[in-house]
Amino acid sequence: MSTVIAADRLAVGDRIGPGFVRIENGLIAEVGQGPATAPDVVLDDGLLVPGLVDLQVNGYYGHDMVEADEAGWRTVTGRLPETGVTAFLPTFITAPVKLLGDALRRTQALLPGLTGARVLGVHLEGPFLSEKRKGAHNPAFLVDPTPEAVAVFLETGLVKLVTLAPERQGALEAIRTLTANGVLVSVGHSDAGAEQVAQAADAGARKVTHLFNGQSGLDHRSPGVAAQALADERLHPGLILDLHHVAGVVAKVAFEAARGRLVLVTDAASAAGMPAGRYELGGEPITLPESGPPVRDDGTLAGSALRLDEAIGNAVGLGIDPAVAVAAASRTPADLIGRGDLGRIAPGVPADLVWLGDDYRTRKTWIGGTAVYEA
Repeated sequence: MSTVIAADRLAVGDRIGPGFVRIENGLIAEVGQGPATAPDVVLDDGLLVPGLVDLQVNGYYGHDMVEADEAGWRTVTGRLPETGVTAFLPTFITAPVKLLGDALRRTQALLPGLTGARVLGVHLEGPFLSEKRKGAHNPAFLVDPTPEAVAVFLETGLVKLVTLAPERQGALEAIRTLTANGVLVSVGHSDAGAEQVAQAADAGARKVTHLFNGQSGLDHRSPGVAAQALADERLHPGLILDLHHVAGVVAKVAFEAARGRLVLVTDAASAAGMPAGRYELGGEPITLPESGPPVRDDGTLAGSALRLDEAIGNAVGLGIDPAVAVAAASRTPADLIGRGDLGRIAPGVPADLVWLGDDYRTRKTWIGGTAVYEA
């Protein structure tokens, strides 16, 4: 069966304009410019974009991913399409190595029965982080990336992204081992200088976790992680664009400096999508206020309550070209994680599509050509 969706504004690559998508057997069979003949669906406002890809989701809808049971996982994967996300990396933050290993095995057993947003693997944000830049992570569980610890994380084959501090003992060797095993390595929660970050990139690191947060910065005489992230063409900075973690004017600088490399992420915690109240991140309490991101009891930022479609809208509101903002939440993260079949509207790829309203809020989401959410 063939379905044709026509849109006044269709995001294909770097272009936004009138066009149509023909879907057959869950795949995009044809992409065309201009009007379609006898379309099945007509979108005469808003914007049709590729399914969004989020590489950092600690939790959502009241569930912390590292501790969620099957019902929790079903809730998160089933409801993330409400935010335009059709594929994501659940993120497990710092915990004892054994606990994380157990969580990976438990998750591996859960995955075959899940529907909704595609689970692309797991992102481990820790425990190989710097005590000086720990943020909301428990310092008692921070350790060096020993070969034994790395082996535990490689056991299931589920880990696709690891955030670490390259200044920790053994980190460069760990980066080489992880990279050789197909794991994307990101520099984060790090007090490293720019030269150490460059060495990490030499060893294979290709990403920087939540730019400007939990890392050394842009000091003009002592450049750190953020400076190298913006200057090094090999690195893709992640950006939490809720306008709390990073001010708008600084976000604009990041988009310009890391043109084509910047990745929008939510870093969503279990409080995302929920009313103000008490929730958990990594087994410890956080509070979601009436406005703003969740925090630990000492006021430390603890993830976000951001939606990825909202991040796109925030970027556009700052004056970023909509095509650039969409790519930062779809094609760029998909390519970075090695999924060139996702995050784009092109013949032969899964028909993961999102209709955003003029306010950049998700109105309808398709995964594999099937409508899974409609506002």
